[in-house]
Amino acid sequence: MTDQPGGFNALLAAWTAGPMLSIGLTLGAFIVAQWLFARLRRPLWLPPVMIAALLLAAVVAASGLGFERYEAGARWLTVLLGPATVALGIPLYQQMHHIRALWRPIMVTLPLAASLAAIYALAIAWLMGAAPMVLASLAPKSVTAPIAMGITEELGGSVSLTLGGLLITGVLASLFVDWCARWLRITDHRIIGFALGLNGHAIGTARAFEISHTAGAFASLGMGLTGVFTALFLPLAFWMI
Repeated sequence: MTDQPGGFNALLAAWTAGPMLSIGLTLGAFIVAQWLFARLRRPLWLPPVMIAALLLAAVVAASGLGFERYEAGARWLTVLLGPATVALGIPLYQQMHHIRALWRPIMVTLPLAASLAAIYALAIAWLMGAAPMVLASLAPKSVTAPIAMGITEELGGSVSLTLGGLLITGVLASLFVDWCARWLRITDHRIIGFALGLNGHAIGTARAFEISHTAGAFASLGMGLTGVFTALFLPLAFWMI
């Protein structure tokens, strides 16, 4: 019996020193966020990912764990972003018939919209006197996280700042696409879904699947194509400018 406290303390120390604490906190925050999201009647302005981020930030700050220690443990989750990036090819393949049928409007819409998504963010930040590091961090803010992180690292930006921009962009895109669709009386779920995926990445795509399967399919298409286009052309355009 006398060995139990020491054994328990050693086990607790080993558990907190490894990645399990960060992984457990992350998964726990998301589960609680899903529950709160349902209890709050699924508000567009407060998606589960934002609730989870706020909960996790509060726990890390209040517990004294520290961001550096949490990040070190959460790197195991970050490793999964590589396969997630490759998995974006699946929705593109599944929607290949839509790409073939609608390649003309897609070829016109995608480059223009994806370019404007980066240009207006860079223009606003530049007018406010942002440093080059901030500009590099905000440029891919409309791209899904796995691709955006890679672009940010290539441009010399801050991944943490990029992820914050992604969160805000996804929430605002979901809100404004929904409002604009009602204001402009757009009822075609293909258009609404494509706009959500193109501007709101994964958060917008999640919102699109709540509308309909068709909207979700076109949101996946928009998210995937935007990621590919931005990864190919944004680094080149950024360094040229």
